[in-house]
Amino acid sequence: MKTTESITPTDSRRDFIRKTITSTALLSVGGILPGFSPKSYARILGANEKVRVGMMGVNSRGLALAENFALQPNCEVISISDVDTRAADKCITLVEGAQKSKPKNQPDFRKALEDKDLDALAVAAPDHWHAPAAILASKAGKHVYLEKPCSHNPHEGELLLAAAKKYKNVIQMGNQRRSWPNVAQAIQAVQSGAIGRPYFAKGWYTNNRASIGVGKAVAVPTWLDYDLWQGPAPRRAYKDNLIHYNWHWLWHWGTGEALNNGTHMVDLMRWGMGVTFPTKVTSSGGRYRYKDDWEAPDTQVITLEFPNNTAITWEGRSCNGRTVEGNSVGVMFYGDTGSLLIESGNSYKIFDLENKLVKEVKNDLPIDPRNKMNPSQTLDAIHLQNFFDSIKKGTALASDIVGGHQSTLLCQLGNIALRSGGMLTTDPTNGHIINNKEAEKLWRREYQKGWEPTV
Repeated sequence: MKTTESITPTDSRRDFIRKTITSTALLSVGGILPGFSPKSYARILGANEKVRVGMMGVNSRGLALAENFALQPNCEVISISDVDTRAADKCITLVEGAQKSKPKNQPDFRKALEDKDLDALAVAAPDHWHAPAAILASKAGKHVYLEKPCSHNPHEGELLLAAAKKYKNVIQMGNQRRSWPNVAQAIQAVQSGAIGRPYFAKGWYTNNRASIGVGKAVAVPTWLDYDLWQGPAPRRAYKDNLIHYNWHWLWHWGTGEALNNGTHMVDLMRWGMGVTFPTKVTSSGGRYRYKDDWEAPDTQVITLEFPNNTAITWEGRSCNGRTVEGNSVGVMFYGDTGSLLIESGNSYKIFDLENKLVKEVKNDLPIDPRNKMNPSQTLDAIHLQNFFDSIKKGTALASDIVGGHQSTLLCQLGNIALRSGGMLTTDPTNGHIINNKEAEKLWRREYQKGWEPTV
């Protein structure tokens, strides 16, 4: 008796592409070479067409990203690198199920970079590893898909720009909303005068995160390579409330909510307003909700003023999830003839000066912006395909490292302002801090000896 296997849309798409590639090959070479079957041809040609990716950091967000890469018909994940053996094993199983081939377990990503078959490294490790790993990959001749923020501090962002210029590789930052169709349409509407001249934008992020408590120094778990996890960061004792997520709130490794989630909204505002570097940065906030090890603010407002007589502001509330404009995250642009709201998903609304809704483009795919692992797999795949097209065809990136650095820097300047007195004057040509020695100390960090990133 015959059995019927379920065929998913992904399987059908892959089958179509594989058959197309094989048929084209047979026509172009006049038949199958001795010793090669149609299946062999498909495998060889498929390998040539696919972008071969290594994953660095596959817990939580990295796990979802690895699956999304593996689901793309023109990609193969060939290596998994993680300091947590449990996370690596889980990801390998997930990826193998998605792409029907097993990636290699390569705990140290630096070893994975030695593989001549590797085309690109996807970096989803903690923030303090983002720029150093991307620079090492660039030196190794690999392309880079780099989760936001692109750097832990401004100095590293400038190193990334230098690396991209020197090694001429593709570096795409993972601010995926740049590739969401309705969001891009909303930005185009702002830029084309749908609300007149946009002169102010407001972005926000809200959540209700729990306390991280007070950590205790304990023995490093057997499943963790803590030395490699720390990498370029000066060594500190392991605590039981650090890994895997709470490092976000500690300045030694993380960058706070402003860069964890604010980067997305600040990037959209900078894009829509057509601005790069500010002239003035102010920030206020603090750790108000709990008394624990959390160092970064749980409540913060950053305001940036630009030389074209415009301003943007971002509000982050990590410990109170009350929404703004009915959305947990979002952006509102204000112009002299109306306003435009980009909501948490792939949707937007335009209002006139009387607050009348004049246009609405609705979200056509489900989005969960508070899902730290995988808020929008289908939409994010568009961003991945843009990355592949840039590698294979030279297509312009939706988010190149120049723009990625600019948006990341705005959030970093907000944090620096908060930590050094509340206000910065900055050079609008490059974002550098002017006449503030205390703030300038935060432009870069100290590194563990022997781990310093260099171009």
